[in-house]
Amino acid sequence: MSDHDDEDVIIETMTLPLDGWHRAHGGRMVEFAGYWMPVQFEGIMAEHLWTRESAGLFDVSHMGQITFRGEGLVPALEAMMPADIAGLALNRARYSLLLDENGGILDDLMLTRLPADEDGERIYMVVNGATKYDDIAHMLDHLPDDITLNLMEDHALLALQGPKAVDALVRLVPGVDALVFMQAAPFTWQGHDLWVSRSGYTGEDGFEISIPAEAAEAFADALLEQPEVKPIGLGARDSLRLEAGLPLYGHDLSPETTPVMADLGFALFKRRRQEGGFPGAERILAERENGPVTKRVGLLVEGRQPVREGATVVDADGNTVGNVTSGGFAPTVGAPIAMAYVPLAMATPGTRIQLSQRGKVHAATVTPMPFVPHRYVRGAK
Repeated sequence: MSDHDDEDVIIETMTLPLDGWHRAHGGRMVEFAGYWMPVQFEGIMAEHLWTRESAGLFDVSHMGQITFRGEGLVPALEAMMPADIAGLALNRARYSLLLDENGGILDDLMLTRLPADEDGERIYMVVNGATKYDDIAHMLDHLPDDITLNLMEDHALLALQGPKAVDALVRLVPGVDALVFMQAAPFTWQGHDLWVSRSGYTGEDGFEISIPAEAAEAFADALLEQPEVKPIGLGARDSLRLEAGLPLYGHDLSPETTPVMADLGFALFKRRRQEGGFPGAERILAERENGPVTKRVGLLVEGRQPVREGATVVDADGNTVGNVTSGGFAPTVGAPIAMAYVPLAMATPGTRIQLSQRGKVHAATVTPMPFVPHRYVRGAK
């Protein structure tokens, strides 16, 4: 094969189980993570506010849903990430980070501990769509041969988010209202097995529903019949997660960032900090003790002009000292906000900083995140 043969390879954008459904409902489709996905239906601002006030239906089927099974699974996964999986109760979910040998973040993910069966321990995991095949290759390289990994390509994943999500979903799936934040359980709908977790990516209460792909369209139709529910696209998903202070892999997180730099110290569990044994532990624990060189912070930007990813943080002399990784207008806040990596000395809330974007300088103030308070249901109402 010549060196130029691969230039002719065309990677076709894939479609999700609800592709036709999105188009039929007016979704404006864009390429994202290798798939055609709806960026908006009636408009990003309207969809954002609807989700904050009622219930928004998101298609997140591009994400990688993976099940693991086998003896020794828990310590094998703990060797790749800093989560305390051994201490995780059954049917409870936990946020964690897949780390490289230097403590850099390969992906962020959610895992849920399932009851063991005759084949051993079981874990359900959701990883990012753009990285799922790299994640799987990395994990297969590091898992013992007798652990089985299954990518659930025959399943869709829907997220119903917002303060009225529970009202809409409980009519279709009785019993989901008993779940609390980061708890999951099996349910059925019209004979189809569902896996429902009370979690999401908006900062609002809500649910993520794994469902066989062939039933996804009928289930989406049933949800849309509920007066609280409207379909929501990627645009509002991004503005909602930004207001919630939630990082996006490939933008705010990368192999160049560690959990401490990313201000994700909550993902470093006490037992794991004491025992170590996860990739990059020495570096990460040293950063936790002494402070990282650079740190992810929230920014309130003055004026009305959003500052976008790629803008730089500059010092008084105009030298670049950091970078903006996410930014946009925040509908709930009514002002532009951003996330950036800045030197530790500039990371204290209240610090005034300058941002440079396309030759224009913007003033901003470091502010605690989330920008909009989370409204997770952590206990029974």
